[in-house]
Amino acid sequence: MDGLIVGEDGKARCFWHGNLPDYQHYHDEEWGRPVADDRRLFEKLCLEGFQSGLSWLTILRKRENFRAAFQGFDFDRLAVEDESAIERHLQDAGIVRHRGKIASVYNNARRAVALRDEFGSLAAFFWSFEPKPEERPAVFDLATLRANPTTATSTRLSKDLKKRGWSFVGPTTVYAFMQAMGMVNDHIEGCACRAEVEDARNIFRRPV
Repeated sequence: MDGLIVGEDGKARCFWHGNLPDYQHYHDEEWGRPVADDRRLFEKLCLEGFQSGLSWLTILRKRENFRAAFQGFDFDRLAVEDESAIERHLQDAGIVRHRGKIASVYNNARRAVALRDEFGSLAAFFWSFEPKPEERPAVFDLATLRANPTTATSTRLSKDLKKRGWSFVGPTTVYAFMQAMGMVNDHIEGCACRAEVEDARNIFRRPV
């Protein structure tokens, strides 16, 4: 009822990983921990786009296939690929074969190069949207999580990216990206990882 489940180690965690070992590892070691590496940020945003309409677990379990297919999400390399790459990916059963989402990776790679050239790094751009403490809920519980699939910040960031020509970056996708990259800490109150993630965010040096 409170959005928490207890694992075999006796620790309470957010319910959504279902105590599945690979999903729990993602919850414990990655989700919500701050990221400043441009390639990892690009990967996270692309994969959140692929997740649209699917479960994140599906994407997580295909992540290594995505990395192999898209050159480790090196957006400099992807930005100069031609249209033949899209047809190749459509034959790859190891990834999600959705033409629009695949094409979006290449489109967004070109946009990422332009964004980095303008701001110095993708990280500097994305972290400039970090919400102020007063914009965040005073208590983050299950009801808050379910009531906020988007936020004012994710809507602003989504609009900015779309204006720059990015695709598959709607407000819900962007908020999931914000959660995953650690721009916000959406581990539910009582989750064993919430304090750890907040400590990591407190010592994290925001890129400028």
